Amino acid sequence: MKNITLLIFIVFSNLISFAQEEDAWVYFTDKENVADAIANPLTILTQKAIDRKNRHAVVIDEKDVPVNENYITQIKNATGITVLAKSKWFNCLYVRGTQTNISNLQILSFVASIDYADNSLDSTKSIRTKKEPVFTENNKFEIKTDFNYGAATQQIEQLNAEYLHQQDYTGTGMTIAVMDSGFPGVNTMDGFKRARDEGRLLDGYDFVRRDDNEFSFSGSSHGTQTFSDIAGYIDGEFVGTAPDANYYLFITEDVATEGPKEEALWVEAAERADSLGVNVINTSLGYSTGFDNPAYEYKTSDMDGQTAFISRGANMAFDKGMLLVVSAGNSGNSSWGIITAPGDAPGVLTIGAINAAGNYASFSSRGPTADNRMKPDVVAKGFGAAVIRPDNSVSTSSGTSFSSPIMAGAVACLWQAFPSMTNGEIMQLIRESGSIYNNPTNQLGYGIPDFKVILSSLSLTDTERFKMYPNPVRDRLFFNTTNKSLQIKISTLEGRMIKSEALVNTDYVSLNDLSSGIYIVEVTADDVRHALKILKY
Repeated sequence: MKNITLLIFIVFSNLISFAQEEDAWVYFTDKENVADAIANPLTILTQKAIDRKNRHAVVIDEKDVPVNENYITQIKNATGITVLAKSKWFNCLYVRGTQTNISNLQILSFVASIDYADNSLDSTKSIRTKKEPVFTENNKFEIKTDFNYGAATQQIEQLNAEYLHQQDYTGTGMTIAVMDSGFPGVNTMDGFKRARDEGRLLDGYDFVRRDDNEFSFSGSSHGTQTFSDIAGYIDGEFVGTAPDANYYLFITEDVATEGPKEEALWVEAAERADSLGVNVINTSLGYSTGFDNPAYEYKTSDMDGQTAFISRGANMAFDKGMLLVVSAGNSGNSSWGIITAPGDAPGVLTIGAINAAGNYASFSSRGPTADNRMKPDVVAKGFGAAVIRPDNSVSTSSGTSFSSPIMAGAVACLWQAFPSMTNGEIMQLIRESGSIYNNPTNQLGYGIPDFKVILSSLSLTDTERFKMYPNPVRDRLFFNTTNKSLQIKISTLEGRMIKSEALVNTDYVSLNDLSSGIYIVEVTADDVRHALKILKY
């Protein structure tokens, strides 16, 4: 009798477990009218997005085509299924329902596979794609802008980012998207009046509540504060690092819950940003543990840049030509310790935190990644960083949440100076300017970047001096230059230098000792530097 009772209890428990709601990604087999959409890209992208992709040789492909609306409708009409997010890059929906109802979707002919957020559940196929990131050149100069940074002075001068502003690189023409939890007050505060009055606060969207009011109070003013480090402006009191850029604000973080749904919303927002022609994305968010459903949580071994959905989305965003600046996370003092997703992605610039003296802030998540890549990439002030709060007061906050936007604004200004350069080239320049580039650490990565050094070292008129060929290359990379004294550095896309040699009285470097892959080649002569991506086969 006891055994029978136990058996009934186990069966009943399993039935309850099976009836619990689960989250999953449902992937589709195809899209509709792909060829027509690619042939007429204005039907799926803005002109600004098309221009940005063309400038950096980013191919418009099937991933830019929206998810089939008929498929979405059929999934929404399925029994017990709630659609929470969609992704055109991965051609999938993020859904919620019982495992039974989700499994029943497999009978639909257009469903290719199902991937449960709970890794202990059987998926029809575990989709863990690995994408290689994608990378070119230069442009102009002049002296102009001086700001009174007020409380933000130290965090800007720590990066020598004021030098960018003095050369009139203040973000003009660049577009930055901020993904966060809420932006209350941005539409009314004096601290953002300059951006509003000049029409540079372009738009936004609340992906959590599915409405256009990204300024409504979502239970968090985190986004307002992070955004202030980029765009805030109170004359004589505070200036952000990219005060003249254009901005989109997207709410992807649901403060009432914690889980992979927010990762799916983030990817959807990144796709929106790409279609709008955004150049730089700032993300002061990170995912690891602490999910509402512990079965959805990550292990440290998952921080390989290819496992978390948000990290895979970040790599795709890089491939699409955007530059992503991401907080390393605030797990330095916890048992987790290391960077959080999407900071583990190879396609993002991951930012750790330091104090005013340039010392490591103990809360800042450390590297390396699970696959032993250097992270964080670089650091900025995150301990006692100046911010503008929703009451328009200037105060301080601590966290990599603030070191990331401080860096993101400076990155946008640098890219303004060199608009023909790709996202990968800009990221590599920033790494190489780091204060400890030759001796990186797990706490600081390559250290504090120096934007004055970067800007000063790049001649905007000498890009034609350093031609490299062939590309793709098999064994010898030739340099078409009359200067017979060149310094050549070859690095991986993640910034790890693997080859350095001086080219004296010869015009090529041998690549026979390199494995196949994509590399960054940097050429320096007479204090002028040029970088280019090559494919070794």
